[in-house]
Amino acid sequence: MRKTTYTAGDPPYLRIVAAIRRRIADGELAPGDRVPSTRQIAGEWGVALATATKALTALRLEGLVEARPRIGTVVAGTAPAAPARRRPSPGANSEQELSLDRIVRTAIEIADAEGLTALSMRGVAARLGVAVMSTYRYVPSKEDLVLYMADAAFGEESYPADAPEDWRTRIELGARTLWSLYRKHPWLAQLGCLTRPLLVPNLMVHGEWALGALDGHGLAPTTLFDIHVLLYSHVQGLAAHLESEAHAEAATGQSEDQWMDSRAPALRELVGSGRFPTFTKLVGTFEDGYDLNLDALFAFGLKALLDGLAPIVEDQKTSAELSTPRPPA
Repeated sequence: MRKTTYTAGDPPYLRIVAAIRRRIADGELAPGDRVPSTRQIAGEWGVALATATKALTALRLEGLVEARPRIGTVVAGTAPAAPARRRPSPGANSEQELSLDRIVRTAIEIADAEGLTALSMRGVAARLGVAVMSTYRYVPSKEDLVLYMADAAFGEESYPADAPEDWRTRIELGARTLWSLYRKHPWLAQLGCLTRPLLVPNLMVHGEWALGALDGHGLAPTTLFDIHVLLYSHVQGLAAHLESEAHAEAATGQSEDQWMDSRAPALRELVGSGRFPTFTKLVGTFEDGYDLNLDALFAFGLKALLDGLAPIVEDQKTSAELSTPRPPA
């Protein structure tokens, strides 16, 4: 790889690009290895997140790195020679091609690869190669951008026009569809909460699908909506851990297994204390440790919920008993 030298007078992002390129050329970073994230670059070089994003964008445009969802930015499979340097800057062509859809899709790419905390209006503009004020012509604020992102992400999956007649089949399809979207975009689970729901049209599409499955079974309106909220909370609640684990791994530099290994002394102390006999007995039965698999927990929990809800949805008498007015709060 041909090395390119930058002087102290170059913009900070170009000096960062040169430093990371040298690490790749020297073999310190091999193909598939993660390069420093925007936050790590900001901390190591003492620059703003937007500058860090601009550096990663320049490396990506050169073909040296690529973004992989939920992994981050990694060294590309082959590292091409460094091209003659041309400082990327906002240009007329980029401005002319700018659109709300491009801004939203670029923001989703950043959030998918590095998490929602790495997202900024400046970072999006840097990746698009435009002035930050250009993006504000389409999106008033980061908060508005996140809403556009959520609506676009939830709209990536739809449902068949001919819905299954069986309520359980329909609910299961809806839950698995939502789970697949959270799996694809883990940051979605960090938006909104049950008490302050995210009100965007494409999330309502999934809600309407579930409500339609439960409607027509003689359920009181409150009971029907309670069931809907309970089912949604199962999906969203488990999905929240997808993004949390990604943040934890980025912050500690340890995978889930590595982190658990580092806590082995604390676990042995708990087991050896004699205070928790049931826990000790169970842990002793796991030959290779307990595998906390979120996909398996999702499927197991969904089946348990549907099994428990079946008598309520299908038994008119049970439904009527649950429809009594609630006591005042």
